Amino acid sequence: MSAPTPVPARQQGDGGPFTALRGQLQDAATAFADGPGALEGILLGIVDDVDRAVREPLEIFPVCHHSPASAVAMARRLREKQPKVVYLELCEDMAPLLTELRNCKLPVAVQAFASDVDGFPADWSPLSVVAPITEASAEYQAIAYALDTPGVELVLVDRSADHVFQWDRRDETSETPADPDAPEPAEEAALHGDAVGVEIGDLRPRFAELEEHLLRHGRVRHWSEWWHQYVELPLGDSDHDTYRQVMLLIGSLFRRLAPGDPHRVRVDEDRERYMWTRMREHLAATGTDPADCLYVCGAFHAASRVEEFGVHGTDRFEISPRTATTWQYGLIPSSHAAIEAQFGLAGGSVSIAATVWTKNLRRTRVTPFRLTGQTGTRKPAKATRQPPPAQQTPAADRLTGFLHRPPVLDPLDEAELLGWSVDIVRAARRNGYLASTADAIAVFETSILLAGMRDRARPTPYDFQDAAVTCIEKDSVPGRRDVRRIVEIMMGGDRIGQVGYESLPPLARDVHDRLAPLGLPLQQRGVKRALLDIAGEPALRACSDVLWMLRHLLPQGAARPIMGERRLGDEPIQESWDLALGTHQRALIELGYEGVSLEQVLEQRLRRRAYDPRATAATVLETVEDATRLLRSRRLADELGNRALAVLATERGVDGAPEVLRRVRRLLAYYRTSEPALPAWIESFVTAGYAHYCTLLPTAFTDEEAGVRQVGAMLGFLFSMEGLALSLGCDRTQLELAVAQSHPEDPPKTALLWSARTHVGTLTREELRTRVDALLANPLTVPSYPRYLSGFLHALEPVPALTDFVVEAVSHAFARLPDPVLLPWLPTLITTLRADGAEFAPLLIKEAGRVFPGRLTALDSWVPPWRTDRTRTRARRPAATPTGAALLPAHPATCDALAALLGCDTPWPLPEPPSTGGAKLLTHHPQTTGAVTALLAGRP
Repeated sequence: MSAPTPVPARQQGDGGPFTALRGQLQDAATAFADGPGALEGILLGIVDDVDRAVREPLEIFPVCHHSPASAVAMARRLREKQPKVVYLELCEDMAPLLTELRNCKLPVAVQAFASDVDGFPADWSPLSVVAPITEASAEYQAIAYALDTPGVELVLVDRSADHVFQWDRRDETSETPADPDAPEPAEEAALHGDAVGVEIGDLRPRFAELEEHLLRHGRVRHWSEWWHQYVELPLGDSDHDTYRQVMLLIGSLFRRLAPGDPHRVRVDEDRERYMWTRMREHLAATGTDPADCLYVCGAFHAASRVEEFGVHGTDRFEISPRTATTWQYGLIPSSHAAIEAQFGLAGGSVSIAATVWTKNLRRTRVTPFRLTGQTGTRKPAKATRQPPPAQQTPAADRLTGFLHRPPVLDPLDEAELLGWSVDIVRAARRNGYLASTADAIAVFETSILLAGMRDRARPTPYDFQDAAVTCIEKDSVPGRRDVRRIVEIMMGGDRIGQVGYESLPPLARDVHDRLAPLGLPLQQRGVKRALLDIAGEPALRACSDVLWMLRHLLPQGAARPIMGERRLGDEPIQESWDLALGTHQRALIELGYEGVSLEQVLEQRLRRRAYDPRATAATVLETVEDATRLLRSRRLADELGNRALAVLATERGVDGAPEVLRRVRRLLAYYRTSEPALPAWIESFVTAGYAHYCTLLPTAFTDEEAGVRQVGAMLGFLFSMEGLALSLGCDRTQLELAVAQSHPEDPPKTALLWSARTHVGTLTREELRTRVDALLANPLTVPSYPRYLSGFLHALEPVPALTDFVVEAVSHAFARLPDPVLLPWLPTLITTLRADGAEFAPLLIKEAGRVFPGRLTALDSWVPPWRTDRTRTRARRPAATPTGAALLPAHPATCDALAALLGCDTPWPLPEPPSTGGAKLLTHHPQTTGAVTALLAGRP
């Protein structure tokens, strides 16, 4: 961008319509400032700016964004002049979208969107620029006139969306942190998302002291009210020359009193250079007479002082090329609240402007322009072309008369105010307020009182709003809306636009076509309930697939399942959905910028998430599950599975171990039931994960950053996948060495290691019980006993067979600890079970129900099963008897050969003497033995 241009010298003494006004302002500056100086320069400079813009051969029409006065003046001027070319201050790359406005219900916003940036910092992505358009705006009048009038060309001349971010300097300035206590914006106010707003005619003082002075002396609360009272109402029915000169005056005033922010001034001047360069290029290319053209821009830019200003300005400004970023364009729904939030306007100001626009049309009898086929509008009146005048006479000085004229006080319209008072009481009662006829009278009288205190005879909507809040609002708000919001709705409401089906991107239209069998008006706002009997109507299976993809891609409330779920391997039977696609139309439209079908967009997002540099094995496995569950794509699942294997090999931490275990178990269960053989990637993942976690296990036991839950998940992976891993070639010695090399010091991990050794076989149940009993017997370890219990709870993941032992450990604590130790320990126990044992509570409750008696009367005679098991074990332990296998000593050759192969040289034990006892029954009754012998020998 080029450097700021110095202000040219004033054009005094050249005659013109403003000579008398210059003299009066010079005398006023001398009288009020004790002589000529800075004030004189500002006042005369303002007149020079107005004179310069009025003299320009190409007519400049200054506007303010969403201003009813500007819209009425624009409609009147277009019918009077009927220009052949309309130059509009709007991003030049948005021009192809304007024809789609006829398919939409206003307000809507023209959007430029880019998700993959090239030439901008990656953290800026996604880039979005919106330009909201309402019916009560001058830009819509110009667009409707140009598109529906034959032979008229509409040319957008402002910088492109790419240049909006090229000229942005967010990387050079620190962003203001968001206020954590700020209330969440309403749903309607967030329709534009995080997009950068582009408005035609940003007209607001940039000098804080000036705005404060105007608000204080105007006796208003905010800038929108000041503009409504002192600009909108006086200019509502003024003639073209008065409107034009006053708007130029305001634009020049705010421009000259703006603080000297170098970056903002440079951007404003470069935008003006950009627009005038584009207009001169178009005039040179088409040969159009500037007198047949109309330049619609903000009043701030109409009072420009750059050297490139005008059709005869210099051509030294070079427009930089666009970056390689690919931009997508579309229309998104907007609302009055979204426009107010985007541009910092007062709440309800755009709705009030729409009401004033309707009143101005009735009062001035101006016929507005509306696009043919526009949803929600009447049939437009066609303008008849009249030949323009042969020679345009220069405009006379209308500023002097306007500045000398006292404000016209509108008479009180009692019928209108009384209707407002009755309507607000009726609306307040519907919203839970205890309002009555007395409140309506109070609102009526208070509105007149407030208007008189603010030097106006006729109460404005802002006066009425303050009066309603004063008289009806009590200590609390009984419903969702307060009185201020009720007044805004009564004055016109927060009108929300809608993009028509024909103007939607291909993806959005495809979604509506695929959901057509549901028979619901999904383009309307609000929640629609959809019932899918898939078992009875198999054709609805395709609708179910679309809804689950929308559930994954769109915001939370766009598609919400009420009944039914989509899990791996499940076949849907019946589903119920709450759908709000019309409410979330912007999100659906922006989804269309990423692809032409839901499947394509979902596949791109899954790949983008899996190949993200910060992706973990758990997140990649989630994408594998989503690809299988939502897309049923074996090809994509295999590709993402191989990516998960590569990511796992590079991980050095164990934070994602619980999620990896959960998802691998689900995928294994799915493939084992639905596929003839496991995919190659998941077999490789199991073997690589087995070796990976065996390697990290000793370090994880001693690492303070690795929690007991993560270590338990690692053991769960190793123990549950052990059979499959060994069948695929892994060695169990890896696991045994990893467990043997683990030496934790933390009590939960120590208990977890004891459980692992019990599973491996290096620690018996009796030895484990002995260690736990020693913990309870030692007063020094009793305070840390709950932490050991936490470790045993997490051991239920890898070793679920220890459920009975965990119940036994808790029971021992209650049975053996004295009350002075037990009672202070109970809160810690409850906290531990709640924090660490929530996942395993069903197992513990089921085991406790099996072990403990079901009746209170049986508790006194109840004996714990673990105590009974110990007694039976000691009673059943047989004495050592000299018994042995007789076959191996009789034929030792095989055992000797195997022993030699294994390198074992232990000699055979000496044979034990035969027992002298015998079976006396066979000796006393030999007949049975003889009969069996004869039967085996085949003799009778």
